[in-house]
Amino acid sequence: MHRHISAIGISVINISAINIFAIGISVIQGLLVLAPAGQAMAQQYPSRPIRLIVPFPAGGNVDVFSRMLFRQVETEIGTNFVIDNRGGANSIIGSDVLKNATPDGYTVMNTSFGFAVNPAIVKKMPFDVLRDFTPITNVATGLGYLLVVNPKVPVKNVSEMIALAKKEQLRYSTAGVGNGQHLAGALLANMTRTNMLHVPYKGGGPAVAACISGEVQVHFPAGSVGVPHHKAGRVRAIAFTGAKRLSSLPEIPTVGETVNGYVSDAGWHGMFGPAKLPAPITKKLQQSVHKALQDPKVRANFVDNGYEPNGDPPEVWAKLFRNDVKRFAEIAKSAGIEPQ
Repeated sequence: MHRHISAIGISVINISAINIFAIGISVIQGLLVLAPAGQAMAQQYPSRPIRLIVPFPAGGNVDVFSRMLFRQVETEIGTNFVIDNRGGANSIIGSDVLKNATPDGYTVMNTSFGFAVNPAIVKKMPFDVLRDFTPITNVATGLGYLLVVNPKVPVKNVSEMIALAKKEQLRYSTAGVGNGQHLAGALLANMTRTNMLHVPYKGGGPAVAACISGEVQVHFPAGSVGVPHHKAGRVRAIAFTGAKRLSSLPEIPTVGETVNGYVSDAGWHGMFGPAKLPAPITKKLQQSVHKALQDPKVRANFVDNGYEPNGDPPEVWAKLFRNDVKRFAEIAKSAGIEPQ
């Protein structure tokens, strides 16, 4: 009897081993099938125009750079990008559109680093920035903003602006609560102990228009937006918030030359897809952006306007993005920006 039971036990074990082996073979075969399928998907992609969500109104720095950069990306990837401006709520409205898009590579987004700041300043987010999106690449890193004033404001430098702001309240416009412009203005007001009121708009375009019209006195545009308006006399640039002077306006001093220790960069522009975007498609998009950023005219456009082109691989960009979500939460807290 004992031997009979042992024999049965051995048979069961052998059958289980065979089943496990068979399952293992099936999994391996499945992976071998998926790999060529993923490669084939990337080879066939794209076969139609790609929708590029810019979660800000037309005329802001993300929009301006997107229209310039993705004309060259079209050449690299072989199809058109149709820009879809979905401004509002500091990029949340447009980002939510991307979250709900099919992860097939035909809907992507180019946004600002406010995307990473939002979780720290918005109480009820409609999505999780780390879970619901696929980081594709970091497009460029901003070295700083221009500090501009309406031409009727009687100041020509930072010292005069500080003196005026100590006498009366100055209003400064930004593209939304918690973005880089807001952080730059809040830091300047805090370091100089001046009376500056933050007035958020739905994007960079409306924010710079408010300064041009005189609705506000001060604005912090990116160089791509501010330089043309300064040269046309619609605003007066008095300083640059970065660590060194802007190459396209070398005569304009940095804020730090007057306010010791002040530096405020302009964060990054980054490209994202919806969650579960296939890796081969993600890589193809990143490589096309990276190649486009090597074009001399494209690169010069970024550099002259205070941005350093990037184009890092998805895995590198994903790590940087995760770190920045944490870093910007700490910055927002130190700036006293309460979640709303």
